[in-house]
Amino acid sequence: MAWFKKRKYAVLPIREKREIKKDLWEKCDSCGRVIYKKILTENLKVCPKCEHHFRLTAEERINLILDENSFQESDKEISSADPLDFRSQQPYQEKLKEAREKTGLSEAVIAGEGKLSGCPIILAVSDSHFIMGSMGSVVGEKIARAAESALEKKIPFLSVSAGGGGARMHEGMLSLMQMAKTASAIGKLKRAGVLYISLLTDPTMAGVAASYALLGDIILAEPKALIGFTGPRVIEQTIRQKLPKGFQRSEFLFKHGMIDLVLPRKEIKPTLAKILSIFSK
Repeated sequence: MAWFKKRKYAVLPIREKREIKKDLWEKCDSCGRVIYKKILTENLKVCPKCEHHFRLTAEERINLILDENSFQESDKEISSADPLDFRSQQPYQEKLKEAREKTGLSEAVIAGEGKLSGCPIILAVSDSHFIMGSMGSVVGEKIARAAESALEKKIPFLSVSAGGGGARMHEGMLSLMQMAKTASAIGKLKRAGVLYISLLTDPTMAGVAASYALLGDIILAEPKALIGFTGPRVIEQTIRQKLPKGFQRSEFLFKHGMIDLVLPRKEIKPTLAKILSIFSK
């Protein structure tokens, strides 16, 4: 009994906790599950439990869609200026520099030519990690030039949208003008009978959605992608009404006839290849 009392008040050795390296794990924003990054990558960055589609970088999109080593980037050298000398808590040039260092991109869109299952295609991919994929003068210029290249070469144009920032306020009217410019470039493709496919990913909002993103001959979307002009929270505050469940998500838009198909990520390339094979004939 004396021994038991000693043990009761003794300081027991503390077991060392194993450290979990954060760079090896990723937490799902939807279900909260912690996923081993290697498994997540092998599953194309789709949560194996709830099928939440993580946002991809522009480079990851290109590798997912195009044939290996087939992509040739164009207009890489153009970059945004600061026409308004925009100043706030963080000057525009500093914001651009920070985004470039963070993403390794010169702008929010990568454009160029590649092959998809052997079919030549012009591709423009926006990256939400670069100032939320917002559309400035360079983004609009790259989209317009990509469309013009598709028109000149008479090959399909595919845009992958991931812009949640709308028109970039730092460039004022020059940014807003890109909506008209990109829409005009897409209009030329339609009149010439050149196929334009638009793939909408999370998020595709504001000026991006209101211009080239929703003008595709064929409009595809990833599951549960947020798509629209103004966010649901702002709409609810404005109209003072509760919006329907799933409002502005890709499934809701598909049900109401605004997009043609909702595709899980693993089905995107095979479906695009099938579409291209049909139209190439």
